[in-house]
Amino acid sequence: MFGRDPWGGTLEISNADSATDDDRSRDLDRGAMMRHQLDETQQSWLLAGPGDQAGKKKKKYVDIGCMVIDRKIFMWTVGLILGVGLFVGFVMMIVKLVPHKKPPPPPPDQYTLALHKALMFFNAQRSGHLPKHNGVSWRGNSGMKDGLSDSTVKKSLVGGFYDAGDAIKFNYPMAWSMTMLSWTVIEYRAKYEAIGELDHVKEIIKWGTDYMLKTFNSSADTIDRIVAQVGVGDTSKGPMPNDHYCWMRPEDIDYKRPVIECHSCSDLAAEMAAALAAASIVFKDSKAYSDKLVHGAKALYKFGRLQRGRYSPNGSDQSLFYNSTSYWDEFVWGGAWMYFATGNTSYLTIATAPGMAKHAGAFWIGSPNYGVFTWDDKLPGSQVLLSRLRLFLSPGYPYEEILRTFHNQTDNVMCSYLPVFNSFNFTKGGLIQLNHGGPQPLQYVVNAAFLASLYADYLDTADTPGWYCGPNFYTTDVLRKFAKSQLDYILGKNPQKMSYVVGFGKKYPKRVHHRGASIPHNGVKYGCKGGFKWRESKKANPNILVGAMVAGPDKHDGFKDIRTNYNYTEPTLAANAGLVAALISLADIDTGRYSIDKNTIFSAVPPMFPTPPPPPSAWKP
Repeated sequence: MFGRDPWGGTLEISNADSATDDDRSRDLDRGAMMRHQLDETQQSWLLAGPGDQAGKKKKKYVDIGCMVIDRKIFMWTVGLILGVGLFVGFVMMIVKLVPHKKPPPPPPDQYTLALHKALMFFNAQRSGHLPKHNGVSWRGNSGMKDGLSDSTVKKSLVGGFYDAGDAIKFNYPMAWSMTMLSWTVIEYRAKYEAIGELDHVKEIIKWGTDYMLKTFNSSADTIDRIVAQVGVGDTSKGPMPNDHYCWMRPEDIDYKRPVIECHSCSDLAAEMAAALAAASIVFKDSKAYSDKLVHGAKALYKFGRLQRGRYSPNGSDQSLFYNSTSYWDEFVWGGAWMYFATGNTSYLTIATAPGMAKHAGAFWIGSPNYGVFTWDDKLPGSQVLLSRLRLFLSPGYPYEEILRTFHNQTDNVMCSYLPVFNSFNFTKGGLIQLNHGGPQPLQYVVNAAFLASLYADYLDTADTPGWYCGPNFYTTDVLRKFAKSQLDYILGKNPQKMSYVVGFGKKYPKRVHHRGASIPHNGVKYGCKGGFKWRESKKANPNILVGAMVAGPDKHDGFKDIRTNYNYTEPTLAANAGLVAALISLADIDTGRYSIDKNTIFSAVPPMFPTPPPPPSAWKP
């Protein structure tokens, strides 16, 4: 195809020539730019010359994402960081490897120090085949024929604890002592563990409960008898070898030790049930043993409820030394522990029955002995224990009325401990006279100190700052101040300036009324009368009965360190159990916010109220 050239010639039109004027214009511009760049390159060659261009290196960069930096600077920075890290790590390693002195922990308070010793007293009182780690060098195996030598029993009653300075095994105070120790472990387990005494105190409890399981048919559901004691102490019938007339080491005893059984003994049965029930909570992690204790406790409590009677009838050997005034308080005490151990509300129903509380003396506020917690009267302890239930679980109807009464009575008991209310006299030195000036006062004092300290812990844990005595409000610190004042007196802050716990402090009783401690452990066997010369000696005991709390001073703060006067110098199992309880409750050991274990005692108790039903499903149109 040909067109006409306006300049006089022909023009051929093809696909190559179909570009638009704009395209040709852009091509011309690119060509001009290339020529311009070439000119700059050529100029650089001319200015620099071939030699300079060869020696020049191109810079390298590192792209780290957020920025681009020179490679050399990057490498120097990384190296510097690694170097500083290695240096710091090296310094830290040197600091850790090089030995350095740590600040010493704060010294234990006096209650903790005394507690270690108080527990050792139980080791010295053990009967039977002693473990190698018993820790009392002058004690050995003893009572190895107990039970077997009695033709009417003919079963092994080896084990348990001797009660005091003699060698009698009284089951009534022994059971109460094990209940008390178990109660302290349930409440203050973390404290025991913190000071390294948990295994020790559990071993002491098990030594007692193992023996108690031997004193009745613990495998049966129904029983008809219990061993009340092994050995006798009545000397009113004239000179005859027994555990009070003879003065000899338990290891050397060669006279007969009768076994006393009871077939109608509600108080002893209910107290032993309480001991086994409380111990079952202590050993709840050992299910087989805990179940065995619960089974035995059920049989004992059932026997006590069916076969009514006191274990210490008038004229009996038991009535001379540990006479029981009634069994109603044991029904309340034992019923409470049975409920905590089993969760069975039938036991709580018994413990909170208004008639039971009335017979136990819960409303005898005017009684001179009201509020005095002892191995005989468990009511004050029962009321504190059941107040715990009301404070933390509040079971409501039908228990609320009597639980509120117990709670109010507990408040009244705490008020009676305060000097301002004149319920009890105090010595000039500050010791409360719970036994009204009678001998052997310390066993009552430590029990009161324990209840006061424990109740203060209950109130604190329940976020209750104190309690009312009439219109007057007192804080929990007042209770602790009372408890500490009594223990401080016992540990040396008294007119005699001496500790009444053997082995604690610089001055303590040296002539303790105790057969084993007063006779030398020298391989010589002293017979029934052969030990009299040691009993009458004015010299200090050759063996130190570490941790024993003696009977205590008189009402004038006076004390006579005389071996033959047991009203001053004899220790007992029950008294030391109260001492341990008071000491662990007041020991200054940091175990968290609360001093007590709030929930373990309720581990077998089912929920108080039914579980609420789940919410309804979502509504669908």
